[in-house]
Amino acid sequence: MTDIILDDIDKQILKLLQEDSRLSYNKISSILNISVGTAYNRIKKLEETGVIRGYTAIIDSSKAGYDLTAIVLIQAEGKYLMEVEEKISKMDNVICVYDITGDFDIAVIAKFRDRAELDRFIKGALSIPYVKRTVTNVVLNVVKEDFRVKLP
Repeated sequence: MTDIILDDIDKQILKLLQEDSRLSYNKISSILNISVGTAYNRIKKLEETGVIRGYTAIIDSSKAGYDLTAIVLIQAEGKYLMEVEEKISKMDNVICVYDITGDFDIAVIAKFRDRAELDRFIKGALSIPYVKRTVTNVVLNVVKEDFRVKLP
């Protein structure tokens, strides 16, 4: 994979889009004092290179009925790790899947409406071939939850 070099304009565009992904090219060009064509071309390049993977709304999961957040650590049989991660990543409720170091191989962040939904999820994860063990941590309080990257 080729390293992508982001200059100050790219970073400023990304920062603006993370604050409000609905900003028009005109508004971005006005804020940054660049031409509309430059804003358009920069954003298209950021999309084509995969720096911008998509645009979405940031939803308050609790207000959408998902009051329960869990961090699930999973041990899997080594040579089947990627297969397990792929299956876990496709399960409902999964927000993040991380390949990690330490006593466990996978960390999963997931959101649930209630304990019964969490229970079904854990039993489903344990039924995946090559999953050896899980440990589930229930989040008591969300202190910070923000997946936006803070650019300088």
